[in-house]
Amino acid sequence: MATVSFAARDSRTMLRRNLKKALRYPSLTLTVVIMPLMMLLLFNYAFGTALGTGISQLPTGSGDYIDYLAPGIILMAATSGALTTAISVCVDKTEGIVNRFRTMPISQASFLTGHVVGSVIQTMTSIALVIGVALLMGFRPNATPVDWLAAVGLLALLTFALTWVCAGIGLVAKTVESASNIPMPLTFLPFLGSAIVPTDSMPTGLRWFAEYQPFTPIIETLRGLWLGTEIGSSAVIALAWCVGLALVGYVWARRTFKAGAKR
Repeated sequence: MATVSFAARDSRTMLRRNLKKALRYPSLTLTVVIMPLMMLLLFNYAFGTALGTGISQLPTGSGDYIDYLAPGIILMAATSGALTTAISVCVDKTEGIVNRFRTMPISQASFLTGHVVGSVIQTMTSIALVIGVALLMGFRPNATPVDWLAAVGLLALLTFALTWVCAGIGLVAKTVESASNIPMPLTFLPFLGSAIVPTDSMPTGLRWFAEYQPFTPIIETLRGLWLGTEIGSSAVIALAWCVGLALVGYVWARRTFKAGAKR
């Protein structure tokens, strides 16, 4: 019990450290928020009329493309936010602070826990901002409070999973530049799913990839929770992907961190 309390105390200290760094140097967080906001504005106002024509998955026949687009871009905010973890972990590693922490009488798990929890808080704040902008642009979900809670919970679980994966990337990256570039495909993978247009409008090969990649069932689940469209088996698949990514990322990051301590 004392060991758990010791680890929790050190994790809170590391979390406070990372949140203070984020407040002191907000440029990285702002950059990550700006990307999904720009995509939301671009696709809705520049391409919305052309892309939204003929989409039958709009709720109650509203015909508003923002209703179809917003869930995918909100998910993109989650994928973009995970990049900050890879960069911040790599910065600590390359600057030598990780080696310093290893010589101190603190819980070794607290370093990664502080980064992950801090990144989840920052990313969920960014997601709230993107949702707010989408609402101002005309996004009109008809979800109940329970649906909203489920949607936010799914986004939090996805953010948690991707953050652990990116923490592992930050530990193996040799430079900060590579730490920012390696996770970049995660940011744009939703575009190869159902974020912008339905998968049935894509060529056969791309449609197969879009339907079986992890972000499509998550987007469809969010769309169903917020807008009342058909979810089907997407919710179960989405949860399976999130839990699987979280477990893989956690195990990988912890083993990589421990391996670095032995060298």
